[in-house]
Amino acid sequence: MKIRTNILLRVYIAFGLVVFFSLAVVVQLCRVQFVQGAKWRAKAVNMAAQFRDVEAARGNIFSVDGSLLATSVPEYELHMDMIGAGLAIDSVFNDNVDVLANNMSQLYGDRTPREYARVFRDARKDGSRYQLLHRRVTYQELKKIREFPIFKSRKTKNCLIVLQQNKRILPFHALAARTIGYKNENIKNPVGLEGAYSSYINGENGRRLMQRIPGGTWMPVNNDEDEIAAKDGADIISTINVNYQEIAQAALLRQLDSSAADHGCVVLMEVATGEVRAISNFTRSKDGTYKESLNYAISNAIDPGSTFKLVSYMTMLDQHKLDTNTIVNAEGGKYKFPKGPTITDTEHDNYEMTVKKAFEESSNVAAAKLVYGNYKDNPWQFINKLYSYHLNDKLELQIPGEGRPVIKNPSNRSWNKYYTLPEMAYGYEMNLTPLQMLAFYNSVANNGKMIAPIFVREIRRMGSTIEQFNARVINEKVCSDATLGKVRSMLEGVVQEGNCKRVIKNPRYTVAGKTGTAQVADGTKGYKVKKYQASFCGYFPADHPKYSMIVVVNNPTRGSYLAAKVAGPIFREVADKVYANDMEINQPAPVSLVGNTGMPKVKQGNLKALKHVYNKLGVKPLYASVTGSGVDTSNGIPFEDTRYKEGTVPAVTGMGLSDALYVLGNAGYKVTVRGSGTVNTQSVTGGSLIPKGSRITIELQ
Repeated sequence: MKIRTNILLRVYIAFGLVVFFSLAVVVQLCRVQFVQGAKWRAKAVNMAAQFRDVEAARGNIFSVDGSLLATSVPEYELHMDMIGAGLAIDSVFNDNVDVLANNMSQLYGDRTPREYARVFRDARKDGSRYQLLHRRVTYQELKKIREFPIFKSRKTKNCLIVLQQNKRILPFHALAARTIGYKNENIKNPVGLEGAYSSYINGENGRRLMQRIPGGTWMPVNNDEDEIAAKDGADIISTINVNYQEIAQAALLRQLDSSAADHGCVVLMEVATGEVRAISNFTRSKDGTYKESLNYAISNAIDPGSTFKLVSYMTMLDQHKLDTNTIVNAEGGKYKFPKGPTITDTEHDNYEMTVKKAFEESSNVAAAKLVYGNYKDNPWQFINKLYSYHLNDKLELQIPGEGRPVIKNPSNRSWNKYYTLPEMAYGYEMNLTPLQMLAFYNSVANNGKMIAPIFVREIRRMGSTIEQFNARVINEKVCSDATLGKVRSMLEGVVQEGNCKRVIKNPRYTVAGKTGTAQVADGTKGYKVKKYQASFCGYFPADHPKYSMIVVVNNPTRGSYLAAKVAGPIFREVADKVYANDMEINQPAPVSLVGNTGMPKVKQGNLKALKHVYNKLGVKPLYASVTGSGVDTSNGIPFEDTRYKEGTVPAVTGMGLSDALYVLGNAGYKVTVRGSGTVNTQSVTGGSLIPKGSRITIELQ
């Protein structure tokens, strides 16, 4: 009996212990799951390893002449694993930490060597696996740091953890900054070329295995090695010309500051291709300075003013409502329409005049009377013609943010049969952006073909073109050739004989265009506050148009507000400088005939450049030349590359620097340059025999 009791007791005790431990396990599981669950889940996340994106280098944006407008420069963030492979032995760390601290202090100067050493020792004491060394490290600095103690050793170099970041920079700073745009994850709407072509520029991100360590920081598992390499973005070749862009910005900024205007814009476009060579937008900030904050040329759709008169007169001429010699009475520059508006001219001595003269003098009364008189009984005839120009449609630009044009018609609730037509005649009761107005003027210069402006010429990847862009044709022929000839003559008359001849007229080349002085609404105050917009739109040279341009200045508050005096000087300055800089502009070059006194004096050097200059100057021999080494001919100056005997030093005295470098370099010599100007002396006399690779010093004066 006792044996049986003893056995049962032991069984009960064993069973009780099993039950007790089972309950303890269940309790602990519940505690871990429900009481400490958040703690352990957070720790699991902290210690997790996962693949994370590595940002690809964004593609470059180039100007049409190959200059960099935007590029990505690598920056690095450096960390150090204080107990990584090779640093487990204290002696390795202690023997090198002071030298490392001294080198870091000398490189950056932000801390003393002692402070750096203390930071390193404290981090090692704490067992830091990801101690920050420095942010925004350049590639050149990184190369130096890799040669510092610990990091240059094969055993411990992996203790340096390098994270690459790409910084976007604009080499020309504010030049076309708004058009170039930017990428910002916090902004939904794309900005400029950066935003519009982000799918090309961004590239494809790589992948890297990273581990999350305490503190929420992600550390690469395989330092300096990406499991999937990033694919760099494609390059954008824009249509912007850096030189013309700088000219446009400087001219606009100077006039805005002089007239204390609110904002303004300039757009320069190539007539045949629609490629925008320069676009500048400036807004006055509270401190009085001007910055590129909004692209008014693209987005600001408001009343264009008198520049719209070209559209009105073209419509009436093309529908045979009048001719350029039709007489119109401008009523002394002020006229009250029956039941309609009172319209005034800037000049108050306009009476009976031809249509051409009325256009040249920019008479509002004449334009309003002509449009209202011809279309009051059938306004749709006028409106449908405007719609045929596609002025009510967006240009579908390559850059986002285009303002929506508005051309009213009789079905609109705001249409007034007494007011709307006469107001539309000279650019009110509608909304058009400067670029939409420029596209229409460009069609006149382009033999009637209306095309949409473009900002991007092509997209390249690894130097190969993957996509090209050409201007989209909006309207093959906006009007008949007869009408085209008449409006061209009228536009030229504005500059030659009209209100712009004192400002824009240039004896060297012809300009065609039209001024526009419009009163603009001021928010809820409407037109009660006198605010004006001055504009000029046109093209040049008028007889062989290559460029079209529009200038708009909003609310000039100092000096005159008239377009001829505010926008005109900007147009003249930009046009003059572009004309002077464009050697390919289609103008007949004067021929300079060389008499029998000798050939033009030329320097040895770049033969291709010499031919180009002679061609542009139109230099051609007329009679037998009694001097010079060239062959005598009436067909032109013969050219022959200068040849040198092996090892013979060319004579470069009297040459410019570029020619001297060209000649000596081709002859195989190294050159040291001193001074500026033309070559005065050379260290080795021309004709001397010295081996290739020798150094020759030239002094310029």
